[in-house]
Amino acid sequence: MPTEHRPSKRRAVNKYVRSWVMTSTDPNKPFTPLPGEQLVHTTPKRVQLSIETPKHYPGKQQKPYSLTHSNGQIFLTNSRVIYLPDKPTADFKSFASPILSLHDSHVTMPWFGANGWQALVQPVPGGGIPIPSTGVLELNLKFNDNGAFDFHTHYERMRERLQQAAETQRESGGAGTSRSAINGGVDVSTVPLEDLPAYSEQSDAPLMAPTAMGIAQSPVLQQQRDIGVQMGHGSDTNPPNEPPPGYEEAQMATLRDEAEWAAERERGS
Repeated sequence: MPTEHRPSKRRAVNKYVRSWVMTSTDPNKPFTPLPGEQLVHTTPKRVQLSIETPKHYPGKQQKPYSLTHSNGQIFLTNSRVIYLPDKPTADFKSFASPILSLHDSHVTMPWFGANGWQALVQPVPGGGIPIPSTGVLELNLKFNDNGAFDFHTHYERMRERLQQAAETQRESGGAGTSRSAINGGVDVSTVPLEDLPAYSEQSDAPLMAPTAMGIAQSPVLQQQRDIGVQMGHGSDTNPPNEPPPGYEEAQMATLRDEAEWAAERERGS
C-alpha cells in the first residue's frame, strides 16, 4: 500500500493522524522495522517535510490538502522512506511511504536556500491522508543541513533494485508474500543491498602486448602477411632482391635526357 499512517488510539479513526511507523525511544533504533526491512541510509537532521496537492494538477473536485513539518529526519530502508519529526505531536508522529509508491523523484536546487527533494506520492484509503482526485500528492523535502544528493543516490539505487525484483516476479508469475504486500509484493529480504563486484577476467596464460596479441590472433593480418602486403612496424617481410618492373627503362631514359641536355649546353656555348 502506497502511504502508511496509523490513527492514534486517543483519537477517532476518521481523524488524519499520521503515526503508521512504530517508533522507539532507543536513539539507535528510532523505529521498529517491518519483517525483512533493513536500514540503508540516514540523512542529517533538520529536514523539512511538506505534503500538498500539486499546484499543476486541477483541484476543482476537492479542497486542497497540505501538511508541513519544519524539522525531522529521513530514514531510507530497503522498503520505505520514513520521516520522523523531531518533536512528534498528537496529530503528527511520522510519515512513511513504500519506495515504489513514489514517482518522478528529483533533487531541487533553488537559487537561495537549501537543496530539496521532490516526488509524487500515492495515498491509500485509511492511510491518514485524503486521496485526491488526481490520485497523487506532492512530497517535498528540504535538507537544511545538506544531504539531498546522497539521499537521492541511495534512493534511486534501492528503487531500481526493487523495480527489477518486481518485474522479475511478474515475469515468472510469482506472487508476493503477505508480509511484503507493498512494493509490488516483493520480498525485500531477497533484494541485495550491496553492489555487485566488478567483473574482471582471470587467465593463467602469459600476458602479451596488445599489438603482438592482435597480430597473432587476427586472421586478416595473417592473410595480408602471406600475400605480401606490407605490415608496417614489426613486419618480418624481407626486402626485394630484384628491381621493380620498368626500372632499367626508366634509368636509360634518364641518361638519354641528361646527354641531350649536355649537348645543347655545348652548342649554346
